[in-house]
Amino acid sequence: MVKNKVLLLGATGETGGDILNGLVEDGSFDVACLVRPSSASSAAVQELSTRGHNIVVVDLKGSFEKLVEAVRGYDTIISAIGAPDQTQQLELVDAAAAAGTKRFVPCAFMTVCPPGGIIGSRDDKESVYQRIWYHHLPYTIIDIGFWHQASVPRLASGRIDSKLIVARNEIYADGNVKSMLSDKRDIGRWVARIVQDERTINKKVFAHSEFLSQNDIVRIVEEKSGEKLELTHLSTTELKARREKAWADYVADPTSISKRLLRSIDDYNVSKYIRQDDTPENAKYLGYLDARELYPDVKTIGFAEFMDDFLADKIKRPYEGKHIGLMKPTQK
Repeated sequence: MVKNKVLLLGATGETGGDILNGLVEDGSFDVACLVRPSSASSAAVQELSTRGHNIVVVDLKGSFEKLVEAVRGYDTIISAIGAPDQTQQLELVDAAAAAGTKRFVPCAFMTVCPPGGIIGSRDDKESVYQRIWYHHLPYTIIDIGFWHQASVPRLASGRIDSKLIVARNEIYADGNVKSMLSDKRDIGRWVARIVQDERTINKKVFAHSEFLSQNDIVRIVEEKSGEKLELTHLSTTELKARREKAWADYVADPTSISKRLLRSIDDYNVSKYIRQDDTPENAKYLGYLDARELYPDVKTIGFAEFMDDFLADKIKRPYEGKHIGLMKPTQK
C-alpha cells in the first residue's frame, strides 16, 4: 500500500503531538516533521527522529525557494503551529501552493466560532484561510471543540492541583449551555480519518468527543471524585465586562503571555457559553461537515471515561513542566 506522505508542523506541541500519534496509530501515513531551525537541536525534536520520523528543518521566514523545495513531494501538509504564531503559516501556504500540495490542513483545531472579533486567535486563523483561498489551494479545516483536559475544575481537597491547566471553578449564566468537547487522545484519530477522505477536500469539518454543559461537567466530576465542588457564578454581564477588561489589558501590553492567556480564556467563555457558537447546530449553519456522521464507527472518549483515567493518574497534564500565566507548574 502506498502511504500518504504527510508533512506535519508542530509535532512537538500539544495538538501536533496528538495528531502525530493518531497518524502513526492509523498506519496509512508516512509522516515527516517540519521544524524551525531554532528547535532543530531540541530534545523533543531528537525524540521524533528516534521514533523514525524524517526531520525537515527550514525557516518559514527565510528563503522562499528553500521553503518550496522543503515541502515539495508531500501529499498533505498539516499545521499545528502554536497559538501566537498563526500568521507564520502564510509563507507556508504560499510555498505549498507553489509546490502543488494536494491538501493543506491549517492550524484550526479549536472551538467552532465565526471570525469578526469574537475570539482573537480565530481572527488570526482567518487570515491564513484567506491566503489558502487566494491560491485556490486544496484544503481541509478541522475544528475539535475544547479539550477535556482543559475543562476539569479544581477539587476542594487540592489533590488534583498539579494536573490542572487553569484553576477556575466558574459557572457562566445558568450553566446549562452546551458546547463541544474532545479528549486530546481522540484528535489524531479524527484527523487521520478526515485527511484520507476525498469528501473533505475544500471543506470545514467539526469533530468532538461529547456535547456537554458546565453543569454536566460539574455533575460528572462530583460523582467521580466524591467531592462537592466550590463554585463561583458569573452573570453574562459580569463575564462580558471581564472580557472587555482583559482585552484592554492585553492591548496595553501585547507581549505579555499571561495577559494574552486571560484574554483568550474569556474570549472562549463568551463564545461558548454566552453566544453559543460551539454547537453542532451552529457548525452546520457555518457550513461544516460533521465527522460523527462521516465516520459513525469512530469510538470517542466521553468525559466520564476521561475523568476515570484522570483521577487514576493515567492522563498526562498538557504543557507539562511549563508555567504560563494561570497555568500551574507541574509538581514533582
